[in-house]
Amino acid sequence: MNLRSLLLPLLLFLSVIKGKKADEGICSVSAPSCDHDSKPHYVKVTNPTLNPSCLQDLPGFTRSVFERDHALITPESQVFSPLPDWINTSGAYLITPAIGAHFVMYLAKMQEDSKSALPPKDVERFVFVVQGSVALEAGALHKLKVDSYAYLPPNTEHSMKCDELATIVIFERRYAQIGTNVPELRIGSTDEHPLLETPGEIFELRKLLPTSVPYDFNIHIMDFSPGEYLNVKEVHYNQHGLLLLEGQGIYRLGDKWYPVQAGDVIWMAPFVPQWYCALGKNRSRYLLYKDVNRNPL
Repeated sequence: MNLRSLLLPLLLFLSVIKGKKADEGICSVSAPSCDHDSKPHYVKVTNPTLNPSCLQDLPGFTRSVFERDHALITPESQVFSPLPDWINTSGAYLITPAIGAHFVMYLAKMQEDSKSALPPKDVERFVFVVQGSVALEAGALHKLKVDSYAYLPPNTEHSMKCDELATIVIFERRYAQIGTNVPELRIGSTDEHPLLETPGEIFELRKLLPTSVPYDFNIHIMDFSPGEYLNVKEVHYNQHGLLLLEGQGIYRLGDKWYPVQAGDVIWMAPFVPQWYCALGKNRSRYLLYKDVNRNPL
């Protein structure tokens, strides 16, 4: 048997392995199945490419960063534990007043027969579904699927239940009352909202809450095609909490430049310089908290 006949099977085997790796990615994970009555979920949020099982040969590695005026919290360093007073639910608090924010942002993973708890008195809550579905009871029963959301005004009696698995991102803050203005319960989905004009910019923008005075924050959904970027290098008094739902890119925060991907969370303090550019072959989509309609004093 000559050398060529010995090497040929080996070369064929290596080519198959190489093709498989190219298709899957070095740290890829299989996407869990979705039920047919739900939109495909944001798989990279719940199953990020860069997860701890891919980092066994890199002990201590994380892309997470905490600075005075910003933080990047990446999936490999998000710590889940039972949520207080919730049933069969684990949560990861990602942004809280301890970081310098005036709001709370966390991920909640609801399991079989799980149920939510109420936020503290005078605290408003916004819920956005990124995986599975939940049943929301707030005066009436609503089924929230992927890309669906609910805004619960402060002191609104409500509960969320889940019979299987669901992942939701939640924003909470103590409501800043002005006069007799009262926000209303809002339930909807991303695709119900039209694209808004963004003068001087090329990204696509949707606002999930009304822009009227009763609402002291809004939630934006922003889409960037590959290569698109923010034209304005923003510096403003508003705080942000961001979850990258799809895609990847580069985020500038202060004088630092961070590669980011779906599943990453960012906190931006007032007046930190900020800028984003989408990279890769697919669109970037992120969900963004922004406080509005209140005098900084």
